[in-house]
Amino acid sequence: QVPLVESGGALVQPGGSLRLTCAPSGRAFSANTMAWFRQTQGKEREFVSGTRLNGGTIYYGDSVKGRFTLSRDRGKSVLYLQMNNLKPEDTATYFCAATGAGLITSTIRFPSNYNSWGQGTQVTVSS
Repeated sequence: QVPLVESGGALVQPGGSLRLTCAPSGRAFSANTMAWFRQTQGKEREFVSGTRLNGGTIYYGDSVKGRFTLSRDRGKSVLYLQMNNLKPEDTATYFCAATGAGLITSTIRFPSNYNSWGQGTQVTVSS
């Protein structure tokens, strides 16, 4: 059983919006840092947004700044990603990740620093 479950992916037209949710799968779960990554076939996993659950800075990848908004339910280790003004280049499988480590600016963007992952949810932006 994967520790995290993503939901909310769909087919949407350019300019549209989606909201992704990441939640623990039901087992006892705790995390310090959670993040969203995305990946397309043949490419490396790309950092989208992440934060420490106890507050502090929310980080965004350059390609989504100003369009995507990350929010968190700290008590439930639930992460949300509001995606607005979607573009075809946002098409990807979106993965949620978590770690017990308190990641910082220099480490939060690297997938290798996370040890819990979901199976991903597909976002397709197309007319």
